[in-house]
Amino acid sequence: MMFAERLNELQVKRNLGRRDVSLATGISKTAYHRYVTGEREPTTSALVSLADFFNVSTDYLLGRSNNPAMNP
Repeated sequence: MMFAERLNELQVKRNLGRRDVSLATGISKTAYHRYVTGEREPTTSALVSLADFFNVSTDYLLGRSNNPAMNP
């Protein structure tokens, strides 16, 4: 569940709606909704797109690190 929590936190912190993130990353609204609610895990390409968009590492999104920096 760490992924969904981190994704929600980043979205709220930037004051963005799900649609905003979906459009900016090219991830469908349905898929993004499922990621945020924890119903589905992201594909590798979606994970990279989200990390790039939020300017955080994939390890941070996945809960493998508490450091959001891209290159710690």
